[in-house]
Amino acid sequence: MTRRLRIDDLLDLAIPEQPALSPDGQRVAYVLRTLDDVTDSTERNIWSVETAGRSARQLTFSNADSAPAWSPDGAHLSFLRESGGQIHLCIMTLADEHVKRLSSLPPGAGKPTWSPDGTKLAFAAFVPGLATGDVAAHASVYSTDAPVVTDGRDYQSDGLGLLGTMKRQLHVFELATGKCIQLTHGDWHARDPQWSPDGSYLAFAAGPAADNDASLAAPAHIIAVNVPDAMPTRVGPTDQVVSAIEWSADGDALFVVTSRPVGHAHLVRLPLDGSPARNLAGALDRNVMAGAPAYPGAPPQLNHDGNALIFCIRDRGCTHLYEVDLDGGEPRPILRGEGLVVSELSVAGNTAVTVLRTPTSFGEIVSVDLADGTSRVWTHHGSNVADTEFFPRLERGFTISDGTVVQGWMIRDPDSAGPQSLLLDIHGGPHNAWNSAADEVNLYHQELAARGWTVLLLNVRGSDGYGEEFYKAAVGRWGIADAPDFLEPLDQLVAEGVADPDRLAVTGYSYGGFMTCYLTSRDQRFAAAVAGGVVSDLRSFAGTSDSGQFLSDRELGAPALRDHQGYEAMSPLSMVEQVTTPTLILHGADDVRCPVGQAMQWHAALRESGAVSRLVLYPGGSHLFTDVGQPSHRIDFNRRIVEWVEEHANGVGSGLAGLPSRPAIGVGLNG
Repeated sequence: MTRRLRIDDLLDLAIPEQPALSPDGQRVAYVLRTLDDVTDSTERNIWSVETAGRSARQLTFSNADSAPAWSPDGAHLSFLRESGGQIHLCIMTLADEHVKRLSSLPPGAGKPTWSPDGTKLAFAAFVPGLATGDVAAHASVYSTDAPVVTDGRDYQSDGLGLLGTMKRQLHVFELATGKCIQLTHGDWHARDPQWSPDGSYLAFAAGPAADNDASLAAPAHIIAVNVPDAMPTRVGPTDQVVSAIEWSADGDALFVVTSRPVGHAHLVRLPLDGSPARNLAGALDRNVMAGAPAYPGAPPQLNHDGNALIFCIRDRGCTHLYEVDLDGGEPRPILRGEGLVVSELSVAGNTAVTVLRTPTSFGEIVSVDLADGTSRVWTHHGSNVADTEFFPRLERGFTISDGTVVQGWMIRDPDSAGPQSLLLDIHGGPHNAWNSAADEVNLYHQELAARGWTVLLLNVRGSDGYGEEFYKAAVGRWGIADAPDFLEPLDQLVAEGVADPDRLAVTGYSYGGFMTCYLTSRDQRFAAAVAGGVVSDLRSFAGTSDSGQFLSDRELGAPALRDHQGYEAMSPLSMVEQVTTPTLILHGADDVRCPVGQAMQWHAALRESGAVSRLVLYPGGSHLFTDVGQPSHRIDFNRRIVEWVEEHANGVGSGLAGLPSRPAIGVGLNG
């Protein structure tokens, strides 16, 4: 017998991540992410499934394993294990599944990658950086068992001093000797490396310019592995921001996912001889997705013949898999469809594997035959919630008064009729996007639909997957450009008898939190608001966020010091006295992307103006606590949204039947 999916079902979800296909294409190793309500933690263990059709099987049991990678001969599996505040580099022998710890790495170590001959592992990891004026040579051999500390010198090296003197540098671990050699030394961060086909070089992205903390430029570089005191060589323009790198099969070029100032990321071929670069996916007019938390995608990979690249793009909110020839031409779809979201990628032989979300699945391991395009699902971890039924996201388009068409989805009980309470939920970014795939983060959507609500999701101007012009349409005009895209669809739904005009609510996180504050400060139609990961004052945000300078230059049109009027016009705080909507503010106490002062400032201003407000801070919560934070925090976040909008927009009152009492977490500041 089926039942409706509810918030507490979050604890039963088991979701695959980080698939790695064995060199012979016969076995997939992957991470399975689960939640433990007893320890209030996220657990990750490595599993494997054979493509011959056998059931998936658990390989490790530490609850803190990640980043599996196969040795070139397929006999070993390297991975990372977190324990005691350190990350340990481990290796498993597949014949007997024996695990050996190779070394302890600093916190923040990236995924190790095998050299082509299988004798070395390369990775990026944090180490203490250079103090100002200290240009003395570092020792070439770095002891990975030594504690990593900061020494209090030069806290300006990353803009805000958030990492102290810590810098992410390249290392190579030699399996035969057990030595871990630090290859790069500089006052900058190196990103995850990739081996050249002959194993003599590593390619990586880094921003060694003096203003790297402000510009965030990170061009591609290569460095010789076996040359003592080798220095990195830049490949391509200095102003590019490279987020992923793949070598050509002959080692003569790099393929990079790169972006410049404002707009899409591109898939670019960078010849090492300095000849002109080529944009391989420009014909699609879509953003190339290298993959990041809350932004699904994967670094590009060569196919088995080395004559084409497989990569991800964002299309109408979904992430799809494409292939393009190395000399350019029209990219070809490999895995695409309405409601399909690809995240992560591994290729071997004629097979590609990925994690695929669909409208009825939170994610499973799926393979694609690159020769004939057929796909197959290899795992069935969603069986944990097989007895639940989703309210689907039904697509709906809206034409705005200036002719712009906005794609959206509604979640609503199909058996209901007449005007309902409606929650407008605003995505982050602003360059993220909603889609119709199953969503583990926002389970309050399902809870509210079960309670007779309609939930409205809109991909307004600035959303990703609709071309670069649409992507850039709100740059320098946050709120000003996209407010009609939110408000006019509400007018249409009220006119159609779908939404009750007296029972409208609005919520959003990150950019969605900004827009929640903006809309309620400019429009009084909402009976309830929940703002998460808030930005309330763009001028103070520009000087305190870990990406403040970057966002000022790329998204807000100009630095705050040069555009007082523009920042004032866009900032919710400039019109906070007009807010009448009861507002709940949910914020991670350790958020450095949208600093907690933004939430406190909004809450204090609302109280001073007489609006009903409550501020809830989640101890230790980062900007991503709603996605990857403690399970109790994630459940509490969902529950509080339901309670607040039910009380203030639906007149139900607090202490709702059917919602278990919240765990005693967070710091509640009640206004």
